[in-house]
Amino acid sequence: MKQKKNISTILIYIALILGSVIMIFPFVWMLLTSFKTNAEVMQIPPTILPSNWNFSSFTKALDLLPFGNLYFNTAVMILLRVLCAVLFCSMAGYAFAKLNFKGKNALFLLIIVQQMIPGQIFIIPQYQMVAKLGMTDTMFSLVFPGVVSAFGTFFLRQAYMGIPDEIGEAAYLDGCNRWQTFTKVMFPLTKASVAALAVFTAVFAYTDLMWPLVANTNINSTTLSAGLSSLNGQFSTNYPVLMAGSLLAMLPMVVLYLFFQKQFIEGVAMTGGK
Repeated sequence: MKQKKNISTILIYIALILGSVIMIFPFVWMLLTSFKTNAEVMQIPPTILPSNWNFSSFTKALDLLPFGNLYFNTAVMILLRVLCAVLFCSMAGYAFAKLNFKGKNALFLLIIVQQMIPGQIFIIPQYQMVAKLGMTDTMFSLVFPGVVSAFGTFFLRQAYMGIPDEIGEAAYLDGCNRWQTFTKVMFPLTKASVAALAVFTAVFAYTDLMWPLVANTNINSTTLSAGLSSLNGQFSTNYPVLMAGSLLAMLPMVVLYLFFQKQFIEGVAMTGGK
């Protein structure tokens, strides 16, 4: 019996190692490609290691793209989207979980339905609203789609549903009004869920490609993901430069994950558990 258990454990570790290798291989390939020449990239059969470690791809990427502006725009967009998501989704989630009001179930059903609809459907009406406000090619246009989040509302509603109603009732008996109950009692109890939502929102904002391409056509006012798309040529692409630019662009998310990996893992586990 013990031998069978050891064999099953070994098989599980082998499967996990193979899965890790498969997942990390694209990153390793991107890293190695950034140090190759374009001729080496197009070579058949392909080579794994570059013959000469070429660092010129990084200098070309820095010359072609205004990374200073792209980093700044992306950081500000992520920060504002996270703040808006935490603020509005916390209030909405608390209302749907703990308050009773007319049309509550119908409104929450709309939020659930919105999560089933591809986000690309909303691009045209969102762009029309931003254009009529005269806010294209601005920071407002980048933040606008992330001001509210159906996923964030549902996510935090589930967190507030896990808090016993007796806690809110005790706060009311102690003299707290509804707003004080939310800000001083309920919201602090959902810090782990809020941190997880902040990480998810930051990742979603960072990977958003289509909206920045539509709303901000000026390279100096767009984000990293949209800026990288300009490295794709119409007839040919310098892949080492593209990979070098991708490495430079992914640095913020690597730093973010290193600082908030605990909250990210807890958020994934919490989402699956709910």
